[in-house]
Amino acid sequence: MDDINLKLPELYINRELSLLEFNRRVIDQAKDETVPLLERLRFLCIASTNLDEFFEIRVAGLKQQVRYGSVQTGPDNLSPTEVLKRIRETALQLVDEQYCILNEILIPELSRQRINILRRAYWKPKLSRWIRRYFTSELLPVLSPIGLDPAHPFPKVMNKNLYFIVSLDGKDAFGRESGLAIVQAPRSLPRLVHLPADICNGPHDFVLLSSIIHAHVGDLFPGMKATGCYQFRVTRDGDLFVDDEEVDDLLRALEGELPTRRFNDAVRLEVADNCPGELSNFLLQQFSLTTDDLYQVNGPVNLGRLTAIPDLVDRPDLIYPGFTPDLPPRLVKQGNIFDTLRNGDILLMHPFQSFAPVIDFLRQAAADPDVLSIKQTLYRTGDDSAVVDALKQAARSGKEVTVVIELRARFDEQANIELASDLQEAGAHVVYGVVGYKTHAKMIMVVRREGRSLRRYVHLGTGNYHARTARLYTDYGLLTCDKAVGEDVNKMFHQLTGLGRAGRLKKLLQSPFTLHKSIMQFIQHEQSMAEQGKEARIIAKMNALVEPEIIRALYAASQAGVKIDLIIRGICSLRPGVKGVSENIKVRSIVGRFLEHTRIYYFLNGGDERIYCSSADWMPRNLFHRVEACFPIEEKRTRDQLVQYGLQPYLSDNCQSWMLQSDGSYKRNRPGNHKSRAAQQVLLDHYCG
Repeated sequence: MDDINLKLPELYINRELSLLEFNRRVIDQAKDETVPLLERLRFLCIASTNLDEFFEIRVAGLKQQVRYGSVQTGPDNLSPTEVLKRIRETALQLVDEQYCILNEILIPELSRQRINILRRAYWKPKLSRWIRRYFTSELLPVLSPIGLDPAHPFPKVMNKNLYFIVSLDGKDAFGRESGLAIVQAPRSLPRLVHLPADICNGPHDFVLLSSIIHAHVGDLFPGMKATGCYQFRVTRDGDLFVDDEEVDDLLRALEGELPTRRFNDAVRLEVADNCPGELSNFLLQQFSLTTDDLYQVNGPVNLGRLTAIPDLVDRPDLIYPGFTPDLPPRLVKQGNIFDTLRNGDILLMHPFQSFAPVIDFLRQAAADPDVLSIKQTLYRTGDDSAVVDALKQAARSGKEVTVVIELRARFDEQANIELASDLQEAGAHVVYGVVGYKTHAKMIMVVRREGRSLRRYVHLGTGNYHARTARLYTDYGLLTCDKAVGEDVNKMFHQLTGLGRAGRLKKLLQSPFTLHKSIMQFIQHEQSMAEQGKEARIIAKMNALVEPEIIRALYAASQAGVKIDLIIRGICSLRPGVKGVSENIKVRSIVGRFLEHTRIYYFLNGGDERIYCSSADWMPRNLFHRVEACFPIEEKRTRDQLVQYGLQPYLSDNCQSWMLQSDGSYKRNRPGNHKSRAAQQVLLDHYCG
């Protein structure tokens, strides 16, 4: 058993293909009849958006490797070319399934609920007249058709924007007859038009912008005949390139790169499935793509735009029921959060428990005359952030406020640049972390004078300081005034804002210095316990597991008899259930109402349990190329809470859980004759009643 080579490629699942399998599980939610109808539509839109980002980042990166002649392989030993080939096969299946669900399941079911997306074939005369007026008054003034000829070359096409290629017959006023034109739908135009109730059969009828343009595209070319009009969309490389060794001002470098991202190299072309082959090939040539990059779709080229429907339709019976997040009783009884924390830690389990205590923590700190300073990391915050408002208020009131903003939070770069400016104007000190290492740790530290001494109060989290996602993602936050934890957080802030060697931390584990090494030691200790015939147990919950050394350590622990349960939402490169290697490892994924985002590491440790929460997944980028914080859960009350509600419901879930098979596929758990148990519903029932 022990002589099996744990580096064999067949023991590893390709990370890109694993990510596509996660998207398959999201798509399955759109088919699930136990999910409210409008939420099923929302899941379909989420899957489409996920696929967009997958092409923008993952496929773009693989294409770049191929272009530069890279033959480097991962633990699975698949070359970039082979991975792209397999991605193509799977992505085609997923795209076909998305549009099949939309056209054959969701649109008919929505229609039965008097929510209609009206296609042109079903427009009655009264509606057609209204749409013509709408086109003339709202669209015609802002559309700019571009005829293709030597004076008008093919235009620059923006990333993920809606365009139409139009075939024409006849000559224009100048005698030109190129036969082709491009029409861009400006981003300012709504992709979905909510129709007035008095011209339809009900209050919730919609028409797609693409349908309106198709119907009246001929009006853009007077005196000519539009013989065809076909929507298309291009996906481009979404990464920004900033040379860490050359840049001397990260903010200015990013500001210079952001406008170019919309026109980076193309990686995918989506076209209507009725677009003639010669036009599809013409478009592929314009973007330097091949037929392997072409995706033909039976519907709108951007399904993500349909996510507006649940927000425009007032049908509470077709969405998840609302809930009121719980407040820990200790915070309800005692208004002053600093007094409360001196009597013990508080573990917040979002979204089942409110994010408000985190905001109150900052607001009370801003208003408290005994508070001297506040330090915080920010990765994503969202618009109109109460967290940011509290920091600005603290700075204006004379507190020493230092904010570490990660400018390179993907797709939030522009928002974070503006955030940095706002905070600086309010009087806060703003730094951008460490060049070459994303600051992904989620930390707040408040320093308060109490008598003759100073005390540090700390919040550490697994997720962003974003009030909206705190209602959509599962995340944990620890509020504590533990002295050693406060000293550790203070040292981490000194690393981020100043210069010098990393100080030794007493309780926290930190990437890129101690986290990977410590996790390896913890796994190996469980292996040693099993080899001694003692009970050994590992439970880990996170978004992704990719790092090969940790996977090999888990394999070795499994071979020694350690019972291992992994709750991995998305990518998992470990292959469970392999005879002689991973028979003691189970991997499950939870996909439900809320996006699972918590990271918990549990080690039995001979009965003296080690339990940590973290901002880090077990991926190379988190462990070696980011600043991450991993914090222990030490008080018995919070440890019991985390085991009872953070782990056990997920291990017993038989409704929203999927088990990873040894071949890389996932099989959904079903309750059968047993009582239904859905982890997220268990937590809603417990905390929100």
